[in-house]
Formats: sequence, structure tokens, C-alpha cells
Amino acid sequence: MHRRRQAFLGTSVLAMVASAALGAGAASAHPQPSGNGADRTVMLSADLHELNGSGASGTATATVRNQKIQHIEVHAHGLSPDAPHAQHIHYGDDALNECPGLDLDANGDGRINTVEGVPAYGPVVVSLTTTGDTTPASFLDVARFPVSEGGSYHYSRDNINFTNVAGTGYAGGGGSPKQIADAIREGEGVLVIHGVDYNGNGTYDFDGAGASELDASLPAEATDPAVCGVLEVDN
Repeated sequence: MHRRRQAFLGTSVLAMVASAALGAGAASAHPQPSGNGADRTVMLSADLHELNGSGASGTATATVRNQKIQHIEVHAHGLSPDAPHAQHIHYGDDALNECPGLDLDANGDGRINTVEGVPAYGPVVVSLTTTGDTTPASFLDVARFPVSEGGSYHYSRDNINFTNVAGTGYAGGGGSPKQIADAIREGEGVLVIHGVDYNGNGTYDFDGAGASELDASLPAEATDPAVCGVLEVDN
């Protein structure tokens, strides 16, 4: 693995994103779920569409019951080949809970970086790792995210528990596992996959888009969002 990619494991990156998420409220807030039927099993699905001209796409399905994702699958294609791709479920009560557009390109560089997208999709509430921890603490633990083989991967995992997440709750407070699970069940979860090889040279480097806004020692190619979709309730 490339040395630069190992730097994802630093806790300073987590602190930067947590701080950005807490300070990036959107114009709309969401009413508290009533709790009626909160324990029912809900099937969700998402069509994943490209961001940042990645050319990638995919689908995702999830089964949520109580405060747990019983099963989730992600099938993605057209990604930067043979590279790790961090993937997460995002949600925030103060976020729009949708995929971002170029109207959020605050610095006018023609792309959406991770922090610029937070007002749209909210903070990370679940890290869709292949093994081990699935909390936001693992949101950039690159060694445990899928690697695209020839640009594609097929991910599946069971029994992922929702946890308390700062900055996702009502009035900007901490969101409880129940609140987050209720919101995901109501179709407010956003699935995002990261990693865009802008210059097509087969590696995440600084030549494509410079340094990441999360950490100047990381290339933006490794952290920029590539694919996004809202997990909507199946009818």
C-alpha cells in the first residue's frame, strides 16, 4: 500500500472532520420521529450516482431493524481501479440529507471535497468497513475498506449497530442510536463512497487535485467523494 494512504489512520483527520461536521449546519432541520413503528423492519435501497466526474455508479440495499443494520450490500462500478475506497452512511438532523451539488463548491475549484459536502449529507454515522469497528472512529481506516478490482467491488456485511454520534442530534447535540436508526428508516441516510483518480495515473497522488482539506499530508484524490445515493424506503 502506498505510504500516503497509510496516513489515513491518523486520529487528527477524525478530529478535523468531526469539527467541520459540527460547524456545518444546513438551512433545514428535521422534526423528531414520532417513534411509532420504530422497531419495524425496513428495507432501503439507493441508486448511487457519480460525484466529481468520477464516472462511477452503483446500487446499495440495506435492512434496518431496531438499532441495527441487519444486512447491507453495496455494488459499485467505474471507480478508480485497484484502489481502496472509504464508504460511509451519513446523517445529520441539521443536514439536508441528500447528495451535494456544485453549489456547495465553496472555494470554486470545480469539485466537491468531503467537508464541502457535509451540509448536504451530514456527518458519518456508520463506517462500512469490511471487518472490525463500524463507528465513525474508523471512517478513514483505509486498510479495512473495499479495494476496487478493475474499478468494481461487491460489499456485504451483517449486524452493524448504530452508536451515539456527536453533532447528529436534535438542535446539534449528540444523536442517540435510536434517533439515528429512526432517521435512517425514514429515508434520511446518505451513502457516500470516496476516492477519485482525477488524472488517471493509477494512484492517489497530489498531481490530480493537490492536498486534501482534511490533512495536507493526504492527496485530495483519496478523500474526495466519488459516488453518492440516498437510502430510500422500498415500497
